[in-house]
Amino acid sequence: MNTINKSEIAAVSSGLSRRSFLQTSAVASGGLMLGIALPSLVREAQAAGTLHTPNAWVHIADDNTITLLSARSEMGQGVYTSMPMLIAEELNVDIRNIKVAIAPPGKVYVNALLGAQITGGSTSVRDGWEKLRIAGAQVREMLISAAADKWKVDRSTLRAENGMVIGAGGKKATYGSLAAAASALPVPEKVALKDPKDFTIVGKRTKRLDTPAKVNGTATFGIDVKLPGMVYASLEQCPVIGGTVKSFDAVKAKAMPGVIDVVQIPDGVAVVADTYWHAKKAREALVVEWDEGAGAALNDKGMQDSIRAASASGKPILIKANGDAAGVMKNATKIVRAEYTLPLVAHAALEPMNFTAHVANGKCLLIGPTQFQQGAEGATAAALGIKPEDITLQTTFLGGGFGRRLELDFIVQAAQISKAVGKPVKLLWTREDDTTHDFYRPMALNQLAAGLDADGKLVAMTFRVTSQSVTQRAFGLPKDTLDAFMAEAAVPLYGVPNTSHDMVIHDAGMRVGYWRAVSHNMNAFANESFIDELASAAGKEPYAYRMSLLGAQPRMANVLKTAAEKSGWGTPAPAGRFRGMAMMEGYDTYMAQVAEISMKDGVPVVHKVWVVADLGRMVNPDTVEAQLQSSVAFGLTAALYGEINLVAGRVQQTNFHQYQILRMNEAPVIDITLVPSTEKPGGIGEPATALIGPAIANAVFAATSKRLRKMPFTQANIASA
Repeated sequence: MNTINKSEIAAVSSGLSRRSFLQTSAVASGGLMLGIALPSLVREAQAAGTLHTPNAWVHIADDNTITLLSARSEMGQGVYTSMPMLIAEELNVDIRNIKVAIAPPGKVYVNALLGAQITGGSTSVRDGWEKLRIAGAQVREMLISAAADKWKVDRSTLRAENGMVIGAGGKKATYGSLAAAASALPVPEKVALKDPKDFTIVGKRTKRLDTPAKVNGTATFGIDVKLPGMVYASLEQCPVIGGTVKSFDAVKAKAMPGVIDVVQIPDGVAVVADTYWHAKKAREALVVEWDEGAGAALNDKGMQDSIRAASASGKPILIKANGDAAGVMKNATKIVRAEYTLPLVAHAALEPMNFTAHVANGKCLLIGPTQFQQGAEGATAAALGIKPEDITLQTTFLGGGFGRRLELDFIVQAAQISKAVGKPVKLLWTREDDTTHDFYRPMALNQLAAGLDADGKLVAMTFRVTSQSVTQRAFGLPKDTLDAFMAEAAVPLYGVPNTSHDMVIHDAGMRVGYWRAVSHNMNAFANESFIDELASAAGKEPYAYRMSLLGAQPRMANVLKTAAEKSGWGTPAPAGRFRGMAMMEGYDTYMAQVAEISMKDGVPVVHKVWVVADLGRMVNPDTVEAQLQSSVAFGLTAALYGEINLVAGRVQQTNFHQYQILRMNEAPVIDITLVPSTEKPGGIGEPATALIGPAIANAVFAATSKRLRKMPFTQANIASA
């Protein structure tokens, strides 16, 4: 599994280059796992005679140990298994007999759908579907060619299976015995991929490869990392995000047990000690005077008011238009309008932010949980004033990500503290740090209007979403440019002849980040709640009304129909229970959900959720089901409880007693139907998160006749609906 390489630590300490380290460790180890080697260094390792790898995804050692690389970070979503399954399918090896490592930073590992080595956006399988199979097929064909050369036979007489090349008369050779010769051959540009009907691994339920290590404790998460001579840091940051240190008094802190040093970095004051507990306790003795900056003026109402004002006066950016929505709306028999709002919410990953860094001799070793390897290298290099190639990054397992570990703040902080004290440092945030210094899902305002004719037919619709742009903040998206990550699910698949969908980007002042399902959350909530409202205004039943608008969308109509059948839609629910539905296309996946609820003390209790998904071809159905269950639970947290409040720029929620997440006893029964499909793979890690909210809101209307247009669905918000 993912282990920390002590030789690499020594290399950083002694000032060895990464290239020199690769060469010396290859000679010493008798086989080098590709998790350490970058593609640009393959030639040198091959020259050492120990690394047998014709591409960046497969390493075959002399002893026939086969290691497959996962270029996406494993944060519970199953890529540590699904990515290697794609390679193993074409390489014809038993997935249970191979090793897996998390890939290092490298251009070859860039996610083509996101433009960087990023894990997010439900893109892992979609990006890897073809290129990883090609990688496995290339190695397979090179091994066959090596055997043909060795045995002086026609390669067409050979086949590769189960880690061996097999020829006539029972002649066999392990991949390991052929790997050295194979790695010297040209990499074939074109290879034949298996017909999906011949798949023996892809599409089959496969137990996750990382489960045993996570159960027995041998898996390395960031919080588990230990280095020789490592010390611990706890960082005091301004209670107002963006604030800076004016001055500090560390006399009491330095006098406390185990304290090694107290250092200031741009984000605050760090106490460094021999144990984490000593660092944390001494941090409590710090006296810091802050310059709180402009953020001290922020509060919920002010931010909400500024978003509403921007919606009215800001410059709208067109997402999509069809026909003449404004003109047709003027002549509509009935006009329906509604607004939907979402608050700030936190990521609340169960492993708090942490990273380990060792800065020495102009080099930096980084070890920890990240979703953005290249960003970690680049930001740290810039902060330390060194070159990115002088940084070595090892990615551990992530104890939750949800978009929070796309951010780089805690990584840079660890490196800055290590440089200041001259030792390997593990920086560990408290839960309170994590909750109060997040990059929050932004507030949003969705404003919709629709025109109905005399028969209740939907003839025109307008849609506007106003929110902060995470992409502007994170990646410098030019002003007045459409942010695709604000427009997700903004345009539903319903057949409406006249539509106009646009966005207004407004910086409300709070730092914001990508949060699981990103803008699908706000836009699907608005669209799927609104379509229920339109059905009611037209005097139509919600399911039939939706189906009447899906004539040109057979995949969407099929999942909605299946969800209705599975949930018993149209038949009486158990006494005291009510159902609501929602649907959308997101990440190339078509999905419908039905939620069954009851009301208790003025709030919904979710008893059962039916999920029907058509995500095209699947790699591991077992992981798909787990992802759907996880997404529903994550979405329920936001729908029922999720809200971050600001007073004078200070986040009011600090820990799980105030920022509640779904408890095990609150989890509903989740009934999942996966639609067989031969379409290209869709993403599955996020869409269910966005749909559970509107499904519950529509169920609450069935129960109470109240339209919920504001999340979360608390007693106060429902009472005021």
